[in-house]
Amino acid sequence: MTPPDHPAPGEAPLRRPELDPLWHTLHTRLSTGRPVTRIRLGPLDEPQREALADLLGLDRLPDPRPAIALTALEEAVTELSGRTVRDVVTELVGPLGDKAGDRRRQGDERTELWHWLTEHDTVRAQPALSAWIASCQAAGLIGGSAESTRRLLTDALKVLAELPGQAEPLPVLAARVLNGHTHALDDGTPLSALVLRALAALHDTAPPQNAAERRSLWARAGVADDELSATVLAAGLRLRGDGLLARLTGMCAEAGQAASLTLAHIRTPGDLTPPAAAVVHVTENPSILALALRRYGPHCPPLVCTSGWPNSAAIQLLRLLTEQGSELRYHGDFDGEGVRIAAYVLDKTQARPWRMTAADYRAAVARHPHGPDTGRVSVAPWDARLSESMTEHGTAVAEELLADLLLDDLAEYAERSRS
Repeated sequence: MTPPDHPAPGEAPLRRPELDPLWHTLHTRLSTGRPVTRIRLGPLDEPQREALADLLGLDRLPDPRPAIALTALEEAVTELSGRTVRDVVTELVGPLGDKAGDRRRQGDERTELWHWLTEHDTVRAQPALSAWIASCQAAGLIGGSAESTRRLLTDALKVLAELPGQAEPLPVLAARVLNGHTHALDDGTPLSALVLRALAALHDTAPPQNAAERRSLWARAGVADDELSATVLAAGLRLRGDGLLARLTGMCAEAGQAASLTLAHIRTPGDLTPPAAAVVHVTENPSILALALRRYGPHCPPLVCTSGWPNSAAIQLLRLLTEQGSELRYHGDFDGEGVRIAAYVLDKTQARPWRMTAADYRAAVARHPHGPDTGRVSVAPWDARLSESMTEHGTAVAEELLADLLLDDLAEYAERSRS
């Protein structure tokens, strides 16, 4: 302790070096933020015991490990200096902490952080990310800081909101989404690992363990796809305009054939004139599109197929159709992955569910009661009862088994194309 140049009268006994153990022990105990009524010191040597006896006005030396009541110490300190023990300890040792308060504040910050993450729009739109949230909580705060953790999670959510990508390399995606930080998603960075864990949760796969698996998962999310390998199937699309996309889809529609559109076709469509078809139906499985073409031929109503998880070409086409004035209606498999795919499509586009309610599922199970297991079922954001019903029955119903119902729904649209 370094005493001030001019200590107050009567305070000299408080500044004896032999009392250092007393003030430091008090500082530690008072900084816990918990109530303190008694402290234990020691072992004290004889000069320290003498100093303590002088301070407390004792007629004999205290034990080498004395227990001191705080009330007795307050009386002695107040009589000598007119100040409180806290004031003296703060002056001689330093500002008191509040570890209990710090723990409470940190606990509140953690609670608020996980609540924010759970309620984030991206997470609410894709409940399959709940497994990702659980892994984030298990990993704990980054550097013990809720603020640092929130910043990293915010960047991860920004990236997830931009996926599937636009056939661009990781550095280009990072620069576009993260304010020019081209290396933020490099292999091995905390942000890259966080986003990949989220993608693994969405696809219900184990987090990637090596570079090849990480590249595969990024590619599945439309990152580093090239404009030719990312394709989407469409039928019955008759876009207005003289551009390549309008001519290509129109020729295939007139011939009663499907069009396999590349991302390049969609990104550079040429001249388009709204509106497009009023309603475009979207399916998960190519067999539905094939059956529709077989039944309706050149009069097939507008259909797009995601072929399972939609790639960048599928999402870009659906967004383009929305921009051209179309209403999108989506149907997929009644199993765990089908619900996750549907949630993904509905989140990334403006599609609405088509025959994807709990009532539709129960009717489907009644027709096909002996299907395979549903697998892990996440909450369906558009109808929470759907997930409950699927968990209760535990039976998956493939989209192909409902083809007759779906094709019947398309009949009125096919008839319009005839007129």
